Amino acid sequence: MGTLVLLLIVLYLVYRGTTAEDRARLVRTAVDAILRAKNAPRQPNPFRDALQERTPRLVVMPALVALNTAIFVFMLFGAGALSDPATLVSWGGSVGPRTTNLEWWRLVTAMFVHSGMLHLLVNMAVLVQLGLILERLVGPLAFASVYIAAGVFGGLVSLSAYPVSVTVGASGAIFGLYGLLIASSIWGVIHPSSMSIPMRTLKKLSPAAGLFLLYNLAIGGLEPAAGGMVVGFLCGLVLAIGVGDGKPEPRRIGITMGVTALIAVAAAIPLRRITDVRPEIARVVALEDRTASTYKTAADRFNSGRITAEALAQLIDRTIVPEVEAAQAHLRALDRVPQEHQALVADAEEFLRLRHESWRLRAEGLRKTSRLLMQPGRTGTSNDVARLRAEAQYRANMIALGNAEGAERASLEALQKIRPVEQK
Repeated sequence: MGTLVLLLIVLYLVYRGTTAEDRARLVRTAVDAILRAKNAPRQPNPFRDALQERTPRLVVMPALVALNTAIFVFMLFGAGALSDPATLVSWGGSVGPRTTNLEWWRLVTAMFVHSGMLHLLVNMAVLVQLGLILERLVGPLAFASVYIAAGVFGGLVSLSAYPVSVTVGASGAIFGLYGLLIASSIWGVIHPSSMSIPMRTLKKLSPAAGLFLLYNLAIGGLEPAAGGMVVGFLCGLVLAIGVGDGKPEPRRIGITMGVTALIAVAAAIPLRRITDVRPEIARVVALEDRTASTYKTAADRFNSGRITAEALAQLIDRTIVPEVEAAQAHLRALDRVPQEHQALVADAEEFLRLRHESWRLRAEGLRKTSRLLMQPGRTGTSNDVARLRAEAQYRANMIALGNAEGAERASLEALQKIRPVEQK
């Protein structure tokens, strides 16, 4: 099976780099090879025969493969690119701000969502390899229970390690099956029987296990995989007791899964309510666009003489500044911000601080302009003292407006750090 996993990877790469005629020829060759393998004489294998006698018909493993494949096919014909995180989340992928805010079901659905053809092929090939042994050895109920439990814990570990990254795929659940395999092998050594997993079988499984490990290491961290394997191993130590004599009884499976569920809930409590700051950042960006547009409209009316400088300053004080202050209060109230987003929130707070200062300075400069315009004899006066006073006030007004312009430029530079790439 390790050879099969490697072959699937190679075939996928070849498929992407060949013409339609080459692909058709490869398909025919593969079909011929499968038919020859099917018709080849079957070698005696006591362990395999004992497994088939214990569980003649497989149910869970084929159902899992069919469900994963069906969802992937639907995704192929659905809207959005497979690699787009938004697409993965829409199909049930897990991401901290969604999962931990009353969408815990994503820990289960994410196991059936895959981000690409190779991702699906590798996972399903290993699932088939392990399922052919473990479902027959421990039974469908125990097999399915360990699979789901390991997948859920893998998702919890992923939430803890990467709270804002989208998690999909069955890797955590499959690593849990490897944990179950190890536990079953240990009990087989302690209590040898016809159901003890032979070393020859374990050696045949090792190439695929190595490739599976390397593949998961290449596509991301191994923390979720480690979480799934630990849970699978611990559950296996309980469920595989006496596996040589028979499958674990439903009562033991139920108790094991009940305890596992309680541990999962306890592990999930510290992760609850992870904040998604992106909507708040989007509101900050929208606030700047809206207030800048409002001010520009009013400034055009001021330049055309339809409103006074005092009226323009009042617009800033009564409409724009309160909105900026409300946005500042919203950001300060954010709780449980993931570490990956803390810098983004800090940049947004800096932008609002600078923007608040720029609006305050602009309102101050406009009021000075208003007072200067209201002074009688501000131009053409013969009074030198009055002229000098007016000039000083004018310079002070220009300094205030210049400070406002400088603060505005600084705030807009800060805005570029938080504005989405497509809006820059």
